[in-house]
Order: sequence, then C-alpha cells, then structure tokens
Amino acid sequence: MSSDARRFRARKFRENLFSLGLSGGVFVLLFATWEFVARAHLVDPMFSSSPSQVLLTGWELINNGTLLKHVLASGKVFLTGFGLAVILGIPIGVALGWFKWFNRAFSPLVSAFYTMPRIALMPLFIIWFGLGMGSKVALILLSAIFPLIVNMQVAMQNIDADYKRVGIAYGANQWQLFSTVALPSSIPFLLTGLRLAMGRGLLGVVAAEVFGGAEGLGYMIQYAGATFQIDVVFVGVVVIATIGVIMDRSLAYASRRVDSWKITET
Repeated sequence: MSSDARRFRARKFRENLFSLGLSGGVFVLLFATWEFVARAHLVDPMFSSSPSQVLLTGWELINNGTLLKHVLASGKVFLTGFGLAVILGIPIGVALGWFKWFNRAFSPLVSAFYTMPRIALMPLFIIWFGLGMGSKVALILLSAIFPLIVNMQVAMQNIDADYKRVGIAYGANQWQLFSTVALPSSIPFLLTGLRLAMGRGLLGVVAAEVFGGAEGLGYMIQYAGATFQIDVVFVGVVVIATIGVIMDRSLAYASRRVDSWKITET
C-alpha cells in the first residue's frame, strides 16, 4: 500500500471517528437532559419517563419475551409488505420510465395514488382483508411501493445521453441498451428509493398495527399509551428507531460504495 493510500485511509478514519463522536455527543447530551428533567420532577411522571427507566423496562420486556414476540410479528409483516413493494415497484417504475406509452397510460394513476394518504385506506383494507396480516401487508405495500416506482422512473428518464449514443453507434439494440446502460446507471436511484421505501414501510407497520391486531410494535405502543405505560411506549419507539437507523445506514453505506465505484471508473 502506498503512502498516499495510507494517508487517505487515516484521514477517512479520523473523519469517521469525529462524526461518530459528534453524533454520540449529541445523543448523550439529549439523554442527560432528559434524565435530569425527569429526576428533577419538572414534568409529570404519569406523562413522561426517563432513559434509565426506559432501559429497565426494556430489559424486563426482553427477559419475559414480550419484546421479541412483538418485534418478530412486526418484522414478518414488514418483510412481506416491503418485499412485495420491491418486487412490484421496481419493474413498474422501470416500465414507466422506459416505455413512453406505458408512462402516458399509467403515470396519472401513479401520481394519484402517490399523493393519496394511504392511512385513510386502512378501514377499507380491514373490511376487505380482515384484521389479520392481509390488511397490514396491504398498507405497508402501498406505503413503500411509490418511492421505488418514482425513483426508478426518474432513473430511466435521466440516463446519460452520451452513453445511449455510444451504445447505438456500436449497434446495440434496445435490450442491450437497457441491460448494459440503463440498469447499471439506475443503481443509485434504486438505493435512494429503497431508503425512502424502508422509512415509509416502517411507518406503515406502526399505523397498521395501531389500527388493528393483537401483536406487533405498533400494537404494543398503542396499548401501552392507552394504559399510561409510558416506559413501554418509549421502548417501542426506541426499538423502531434503532431498526430504522440500522437499515438506513446500511443502505447509505451501499450507496457510498456505488458512488466510490463510479468515481474510480471515471
């Protein structure tokens, strides 16, 4: 390894360490302030909690298996709905961006559903699919699919014209242009769409389980809030936020890797 490469890695390590320390310091300050406010009784304990109490409650829920049961229930619903959104959303978005006739026919419909508040359809989903898994998956699917559709549509419509001209000059047909030019260039848009869809999907999980069901993190939060178990509410919120951060950071890391490859190629 050259000296320039070692210096670059050392600089990146220091930057990452500084970013981690800065973000960690913000969280420590936030939790310390929260703990002080709770211990000083500046807020009514019936309507609030403290980080230490939330940790104790979370540990109890882990030990008795309650938290794992709700996490697994929410995870099953999320993975099913999100998986269907990926399977359906990517090809629909590609078709909207690649085929003009498909765009003209279905783009207004996609725009209408994209701007529609999906939570308003939950009562209909419950009537159609019942209080079980079907209505929850339907809401998550509708919540997560449209960011994927829109991002893949934009990806297909913003392919570098120079790449297209080079491919055509070498005699590439439509399929070859699509497979060798369009799809590789759409990966950054896909990763952005997955990040947005993941966040919308998690919101859909909570909303669906609040509306109906007897298990899941959303149900746990709703039931705990109705019975003034504020510690349990915060445990549910922290778990959902932690899962969301892990998934988002993983996709962000993948996106940075793709960007680094592009820079290396150019």
